[in-house]
Amino acid sequence: MQDKKELTTQVKIEARLNEEGFTKDFRVTEGRLCTYDNDKAYSPEEVKIIDFFRFEGESNPDDMAILYAIECNDGTRGTISNSYGPLADTDIDAFLVQVEDLGKNLDKN
Repeated sequence: MQDKKELTTQVKIEARLNEEGFTKDFRVTEGRLCTYDNDKAYSPEEVKIIDFFRFEGESNPDDMAILYAIECNDGTRGTISNSYGPLADTDIDAFLVQVEDLGKNLDKN
């Protein structure tokens, strides 16, 4: 059973992000970020990580997760979550590393 305090915190953050316009739920398919409710798909160059939140289980290290607030170049805003550590979805990690690396390159200019 998950820690109720942790779950409440994640739910509150997701609710706050939703109020701020991060209304889409994303997934990574074939190396692209996709929305669940339609067939929009984005490459790493079209995506910016606006913020992220880490959650750690108090009693079980397997409860670790990270929630990303994402904005796409067409204004679409949403979230994607992933475990971190050995239970992480490698497709999500690979996509977001590309996005982070692109952001770092832009910061240098």
